[in-house]
Amino acid sequence: MPYHSQHHTPHQATGGLPRHLCFSELNSNTKPQTQQPNIDKQYNNAHKEVPALLQHVGAQLTHLPIDNNIRELQTITSDSLKMAEFLQKRGKKRHEDGIGGIVDFLLANARLVLGVGGAVLLGIATLAVKRLIERATSPPDEKEEVTKEEWTSIEESWKEVNLTSSSPKLLQRASRAALSEPLPPAATVSPLHEVVAKQEPVRGDVKMIQLSSTLQEKLLDYYRNHTVIAESEVFQSKQLAEAICAELQDFIHTKHPEMPFAAMYLGGSLVDDLQAVAADHVCFIVPIVLESTLWSFIPGEETILNNPRFWMVRRKALEYFVRGSSPWDRFIVGGYLSSTMFLESLHKILVGSINWPVIGSMLECIVRPVVAPKELKLEVRHGQSNMSIAIFPMAKMGETVLLAVPLLKGPVENLWCQSFYTVETHRLLDLDSSDSGIRRCCLKILKSVCKAHPSLNKLSGSHLTHVILHLSDTESDWAETALADRFQQVLEELIGYLEKGVLPCYFNNRVNLFSDLKEEEIDEMGYVLYSALGAPEVLLQKCG
Repeated sequence: MPYHSQHHTPHQATGGLPRHLCFSELNSNTKPQTQQPNIDKQYNNAHKEVPALLQHVGAQLTHLPIDNNIRELQTITSDSLKMAEFLQKRGKKRHEDGIGGIVDFLLANARLVLGVGGAVLLGIATLAVKRLIERATSPPDEKEEVTKEEWTSIEESWKEVNLTSSSPKLLQRASRAALSEPLPPAATVSPLHEVVAKQEPVRGDVKMIQLSSTLQEKLLDYYRNHTVIAESEVFQSKQLAEAICAELQDFIHTKHPEMPFAAMYLGGSLVDDLQAVAADHVCFIVPIVLESTLWSFIPGEETILNNPRFWMVRRKALEYFVRGSSPWDRFIVGGYLSSTMFLESLHKILVGSINWPVIGSMLECIVRPVVAPKELKLEVRHGQSNMSIAIFPMAKMGETVLLAVPLLKGPVENLWCQSFYTVETHRLLDLDSSDSGIRRCCLKILKSVCKAHPSLNKLSGSHLTHVILHLSDTESDWAETALADRFQQVLEELIGYLEKGVLPCYFNNRVNLFSDLKEEEIDEMGYVLYSALGAPEVLLQKCG
């Protein structure tokens, strides 16, 4: 039977003591007499009372929660009872190592194995025994008169033990349903009950502070040892990428003058110091310079897909500027600039025209193009390091940046994906510069976590950046000391977005950044993060 369902029936009018051990009776029996008492006779009577008192202590222990400590104390009490009976038969008198030794032995062991309730119980019992023996063995002139108030305080202490046996500490073991039930009217709260009730919240607060501090230390340690990339590695990767980019641009300008791209440049997290774990990927931006008098951007809401993230580029003023007036007219399909045609043309150049083995030998590396259709990627190996290079044709008008990316399948081939990378990166940098925040540090940790977990690989740096930007609107404390709290909050916010299947863009809330993810991928990522929400350090342990 559960402990909280047991009913304790204290002895009537004794605060839990048997009738024959009632402290009021002991008090009356031990009042000072006018005649010289027979000390030996009273000592023998005290010996007879001790076994009975020890039996009562053992009975009281049965009301406490059953565990190994209580079983051990019950064994000690039983042994002490046997020792008391043995000494009674031998008739030892006035020997400090006799009954007093048993009492001291029992109380010392109770301190080792019992909590508050049991220690108080045995303490009161031993106090009564010692006082009984002292009064029986002391000469009349050395006895101290015991007042009724002293015995009353001892009797009230037994009542406190009964209160302690049903303290809130033990009620914590009940179910949530039991805890939600209204409590019965409380009796007068004793000092002992107040101490027990006040100690528990303090211990809980200390535990939470220790856990938060531990997570903070683990995050900082993980950031230093697993996330940050050595400057030498970053410099070497950027230098190699710039050399390959220069070779590609020279080849296109020389062999394909009909494609007058502007100067190519490096882009992505490697350039902006937002890459984590390893300097293993970078982007080549291939700018397409469009004449503003011949081309216009059509917002996604006005296209056939009605998707605010995917725009179209329309050729205009054909009645005044005939086809061929722009060098990009050869990429027109149905009056719109085709992103698919750009991808196919550049893919043919990368795979079939450029002599990558020769370029690789000059740069002391191995460069291989990815042959998958519409995939503009290069795989580079330099020594023991690998690097992936993604190539993006880019069109820009005003603040709108459009990229040709192979995101969609089917007959729709004139769509361009709006990119927010530049503005989101600048916004993140500005926020950290204004308050010396750790947003970029938090972003790098999240990137490394997602990179190490196959189930989270679909979460890109852009997804994580927008979550942090949204959180920055409501949370102002991004100091280093708050890293653990902000990391936990970002996980909670991310789980909420995954649950809805919608991550609104920070700069255009009509854009859903999760639109390119499958429902199964969203569910799997949400499950992994939700499972680790209670203990975020688990994500770091798996990564390490």
